[in-house]
Amino acid sequence: MAPQDDEDWSDSDEEVGSEAETSVLLGVPDGSITSVTELADAAVSRIGGHPAFLPANEPPISSSQCKICSFPMELLVQMWCPFENSPMDRALYVWGCANPGCQRKDGSVRAWRGLRYNEKYAAKLEVKLSHKRQQEEARQRAAQQAEQAKQASKSNPFSLNPSPATHNPFGLGAQIFGDAPPTTGTDEAPPNQGLCLDSGNQDADDSDTESTTSNESLLTAMTKTTLEESPWKAAPAYSPLYLSTALEYLPPQPKSKIPPGAQVVSERGADEGGKDISWAFEPFENSLEVDQVFERFTKRVGYEGEQCIRYELNGTPLPFASDKIFQSLFPIPSTDPLPITKPDFKVVLPQKRVYAPASAFVSSCPSCNGKRVFECQLMPNLINVLRDVEKNSVKKLSDEERRAAIQKALKGDLEKGMEWGTCLIFSCENDCRVDSSGKEIKDVWREEVALVQWDLSLAS
Repeated sequence: MAPQDDEDWSDSDEEVGSEAETSVLLGVPDGSITSVTELADAAVSRIGGHPAFLPANEPPISSSQCKICSFPMELLVQMWCPFENSPMDRALYVWGCANPGCQRKDGSVRAWRGLRYNEKYAAKLEVKLSHKRQQEEARQRAAQQAEQAKQASKSNPFSLNPSPATHNPFGLGAQIFGDAPPTTGTDEAPPNQGLCLDSGNQDADDSDTESTTSNESLLTAMTKTTLEESPWKAAPAYSPLYLSTALEYLPPQPKSKIPPGAQVVSERGADEGGKDISWAFEPFENSLEVDQVFERFTKRVGYEGEQCIRYELNGTPLPFASDKIFQSLFPIPSTDPLPITKPDFKVVLPQKRVYAPASAFVSSCPSCNGKRVFECQLMPNLINVLRDVEKNSVKKLSDEERRAAIQKALKGDLEKGMEWGTCLIFSCENDCRVDSSGKEIKDVWREEVALVQWDLSLAS
């Protein structure tokens, strides 16, 4: 349950509304993984442990090497996150270096995505998309015929031979569905529905025989690629924990005191698909008095202190501090703000920052030249969880202990190990699977962009 907002600017003690669900998925730790089978299954999302790879050919151990010290890094998280309506199985892997000498340096956190072509699901997906295309074509033909009948009736209202559709209001139904393929009315939900931090999302979303068989073959493939002689077995690793999904909820916004006669106009709607997403478009004021970015970060994270991952594909990241990364992702508007004038006073609105990452800062995909979009970010509590796992002292913290631990991580007050505030992962929006010659391939192993915000210092 999210805590109540301490800031109360309402003119009434009555609560307004209820908690609002956002479009962000939170990844939280959910106990140790002890099953050898699940450790070898790439569809089981995890914190720590050794990676379970999708590509048939095991990636080189150099993928996990720190670019500073060149030693293999520990796996921080592995997430099962296929794109919707994609024939590719997909997982995201993030490694981080705990060497104190590598902190605050680019290359000590690296992210990769692994893809594998799922032939059985691809065939089923093609049938589904073909049905949708045929139905859309049938609707378009019906609309055209209806428009032609309408125009014909207008051209000669006294005609003795009007269109059959004008005599039979139900005749159009045969035209709509006559050429459409038979449907059962129960389209199966595809397994690829974006992030699924819980294990086995294909079983959860698609329980038919084909999906089960696909999962079994995937599991077999994972077992074959994790051989005992693999160098990955000797790589350093934290004890593995399950990574489960939790929806993010925000408390209701307090009522503000608005002058009589004033009108509030929102640039973006507060509701999209039944979810309150207005926070994502809330601009940042350009102020040097306090680090408003960090204040907003700590307030937002405080609603769910156990979060280790924030996932929102093609969404808006939650910046940690007013550093160079923030300046690049949320640039100052190029135009001066317009003043609001009244007969008795003049108010000048402060400059606002909105999410508009510079293409030069977040590089495009080198394989397809497509844009990279924000996918997820690692949160400070992940450092606490991994440190506790390393000490074999994972325990259930009280609310007070958890808040203290999070504040300690947010301030960078750590004895050793990783010191970042948040790690932002940007991935190819096309989820491309082409090689250097532009040919589509079935197995993909590609590095993505990891931007790390280290501390609270302002960008110079």
